[in-house]
Amino acid sequence: MPSKRRADAPAPPDAQASTEPALRSLKKYPNRRLYDTLTSSYITLANVKKMVLAGEDFEVRDAKSGEDLTRSILLQIILEEESGGVPMFSTQMLAQIIRFYGHAMQGLMGSLLEKNLAAFAEMQGRLLEQSKGLYDPRSLTPEAWTQFLSGQAPMLQNLMSSYAEQGRALFEQMQRGAVFPGMPGFPPGKK
Repeated sequence: MPSKRRADAPAPPDAQASTEPALRSLKKYPNRRLYDTLTSSYITLANVKKMVLAGEDFEVRDAKSGEDLTRSILLQIILEEESGGVPMFSTQMLAQIIRFYGHAMQGLMGSLLEKNLAAFAEMQGRLLEQSKGLYDPRSLTPEAWTQFLSGQAPMLQNLMSSYAEQGRALFEQMQRGAVFPGMPGFPPGKK
């Protein structure tokens, strides 16, 4: 016989309403099609890209095995973006990224890239926020936006150069062992 819960006792975790929205779930079928369980329809990589741009959280799972394929789908989107239009990554940069796989610094490199992208996105958000009062949306033409950004280019270049220099200096410190002295896989710190 099931036990009765006291009226003032908290509800079990599964009975409590979740304050977080459920993660949007996409299923990938063997025929390479993606199925959106929220809309009960098949979608394309272009639709997934729109979800990413809109900031929606989602996961992609193999319909048969349940394996998480989210990273694989995101990498496919990046590959399509890099193949068409103007690529973001140079050949040299891609080669440098590949060289970090299997290296002792692989985990740290991923973390540094993630933090750098987050800092850049924050900087971009601040720039957009500051520029809001500078224009009338009705008169903003592509030419006016280009003119505005061309004035911002030197400032952004200086900011990015400073940021890149800080990253380079940190990386050099790590290589010398100044950040993780005595840790296996790192050179001993210089005295």
